[in-house]
Amino acid sequence: MGKGKLITIEAGDGSGKATQTKALLDHLQKDGYNVMKVEYPDYGSDSSALVKMYLGGQFGQHADDVDAYGASAFFAVDRYASFHLKWKGAYEAGNVILADRYTTSNMVHQAVKIQDQVRREEFLSWLWDFEFGKLKLPIPDVVVYLDMDPDVSDRLIKERAAQNKDRKRDIHEMDKEYLHRCHSAYNWVADKYGWQKIICSTNGRPRSVEEIHEDVYAAVKAYI
Repeated sequence: MGKGKLITIEAGDGSGKATQTKALLDHLQKDGYNVMKVEYPDYGSDSSALVKMYLGGQFGQHADDVDAYGASAFFAVDRYASFHLKWKGAYEAGNVILADRYTTSNMVHQAVKIQDQVRREEFLSWLWDFEFGKLKLPIPDVVVYLDMDPDVSDRLIKERAAQNKDRKRDIHEMDKEYLHRCHSAYNWVADKYGWQKIICSTNGRPRSVEEIHEDVYAAVKAYI
């Protein structure tokens, strides 16, 4: 039986990624597809231990305190374990796998730490070979990137924090300048790899959840 389809949803913090992933999951299931949702980091698994230490600031209070290669290895191990223990069977049986973040997140969040363009390209080549070559993780069939203006994301992140005051933010979420650099990197990487870019805000305001979902659904349907 042939392999399934891997759909990845990518976005910066505060871009409505979880909401859009859930909406797409529901829509595809209503269409009759067998869909399994996975999420990274896989916080419910022991494999995310180093990721939690990194994002929790145990290796440094700033994202740049851990270089791109080291941090990428933490996340890659988590994905490797998740693939082999949780969704490899469903994928190889021909099901649709819907990933809330994937290797594609490291392409942005770690590459942004490297300022030199040549070295950044070298890192991306290394990461692709490491996860998709050496670890043999599946390559996404389509990556949907939710492009939200960073100033709009900032407001949404503040609103979310006010509603959930007990939630502790990680070192990425606490660094506004880093998140804004990631937005630029997201657009650069999306263009480089041909991701499906969905505009999520206009004139300083987010588009409606329903409008964004229709664009996401249309982009994905072309690949499954």
